[in-house]
Amino acid sequence: MSLMAATSTTVSASRLVSTVSSTGELSSSWSRGAGWTSTSNRVLFHRGNRRRSSWIEIRAVSTTSTPSSRPSADQTERLAKLNELLAEVAKTAASTGPRGAVRLAQGIEAVASIGAEWLLQQTQGAQIAASSRTPFALDPPGPRQLRKLFEKLGATYIKLGQFIASAPTLFPDEYVKEFQSCLDKTPPVPFNQIQAIIRQDLGRRIEDVYEYIDPQPLASASVAQVHAARLKESQKDVVIKVLKPGVEDTLTVDLNFLYISAKVLEFLNPQISRTSLVAIVGDIRASMLEEVDFRKEAVNIEAFRNYIEDTGSTRLATAPFVYRHCSSRRVLTMERLFGSPLTDLDSLRSIVPNPEATLINALNVWFGSLIACETFHADVHAGNLLVLKDGRVGFIDFGIVGRISPATWVAMETFLQSIGTNQYSAMAKALVTMGATAETVNIDNFAGDLEKIFSAVQELDSDLLVTAAGVPGGATTVAASLDFDEQQVNALLLEVIRVSESYGLRFPREFGLLLKQLLYFDRYTRLLAPGLNVFDDDRVQISAGRDTTYYPPSSYGSAR
Repeated sequence: MSLMAATSTTVSASRLVSTVSSTGELSSSWSRGAGWTSTSNRVLFHRGNRRRSSWIEIRAVSTTSTPSSRPSADQTERLAKLNELLAEVAKTAASTGPRGAVRLAQGIEAVASIGAEWLLQQTQGAQIAASSRTPFALDPPGPRQLRKLFEKLGATYIKLGQFIASAPTLFPDEYVKEFQSCLDKTPPVPFNQIQAIIRQDLGRRIEDVYEYIDPQPLASASVAQVHAARLKESQKDVVIKVLKPGVEDTLTVDLNFLYISAKVLEFLNPQISRTSLVAIVGDIRASMLEEVDFRKEAVNIEAFRNYIEDTGSTRLATAPFVYRHCSSRRVLTMERLFGSPLTDLDSLRSIVPNPEATLINALNVWFGSLIACETFHADVHAGNLLVLKDGRVGFIDFGIVGRISPATWVAMETFLQSIGTNQYSAMAKALVTMGATAETVNIDNFAGDLEKIFSAVQELDSDLLVTAAGVPGGATTVAASLDFDEQQVNALLLEVIRVSESYGLRFPREFGLLLKQLLYFDRYTRLLAPGLNVFDDDRVQISAGRDTTYYPPSSYGSAR
């Protein structure tokens, strides 16, 4: 791997010289002729096994063109950053191993395939233009080709495509619109491959654990596939979430590449550091790699169940029971919850007499988990909140969770209360408390900008869909559900963050997760309880004065 870097005009062009000693030591130096040499910034990276061990030394050595000159502070800092970058590249390359070469070949194949398709379309267009004697203009690759390339590259890039689709303030409109179709739904993996993973991870025959597994998946996403099943001994209905083959290797290689690319870009152009690109990519890498270890999701579910049980909320809500004897890193077997989405108004009315009370129960359980549970559910879209047949709210899919510190929650609580009372100055002060900044923020101007944004919440389009169905001569059923554009929710979230950042604020990741969930609940309130003021109703408990006993997750390996 080569790395080109721009330096100060007082320093001549350089080249990276590498030598490997007989003991396996790699020494890298920036050679610029005679001058000072810095050996204080060295990185030692160890690799080896039981039979052989060696140390790799990566050292950036700076010399100036004038023997007696000393390096400037900027040059010294630049050199230190280069050493850090080289060390990170070496460690990442070692952890990636031969998987990187395989993934590179897959990437080349994907680019060649999409490129050939585009070239064929241009050739056909040129032939049609020639036959009709009309001018032909080359149509350069655009959003459509990029979206198809992302889908062909698989899990990592599908999720990145979803990020583009949900960030209209960051990307051009044509890309945002095109990537709306980049959904996290992929063709299912053949059932025999799913069976092989289950057998391998559980170390037992499938028929010894399950009475049956439905070969047709309930859902197939880019990372995992879900199948309905029944346990052999207890005859309990369950769902099995299985990591698709090869996904973990693909994610590791792709995310390592993206992270190192961001670090290199930041080194070459220090101005990029102001955009928090490396931090954002780092957060994406950490959260996505966490998603492919189902043991962590199991712990998240158990922590939430403990919180519900210990707060006496079992009559209000639940989460799936995890069957640990048939769960592992790549296989997660859970209780199957049967219910209707929170936005299916017709089904809700057939289950509970008062949908508003059900919504308030869901809000109270979720708000309580922000402090009383180690993690909170950070993906409460309608598909993950079910109203069960007994009237309880079922929280499912804990692949995405957030963590919030008590200090952040205090500021967040003030922020929430200010939304309910339209006190935008208090809202601005709370955001300044949460956001790290060295700048002086004009609270009045900030409050005015926030008022404009939150006034737009009332203008978000939410359509109540009423559908009728029936048979000739029979009864007609009418169903109502809420339909709203999730992209509007994302746009509002990003607008709040964008305006805040214009005042020099940088928020913790949890703030974005929290705010997005609140916007989801705002949509549900419009359908189920249009007259409810979530932040100014005594029935909704968002006060820090409530019981905030901490309920840690249970040990994953313990018996139950």
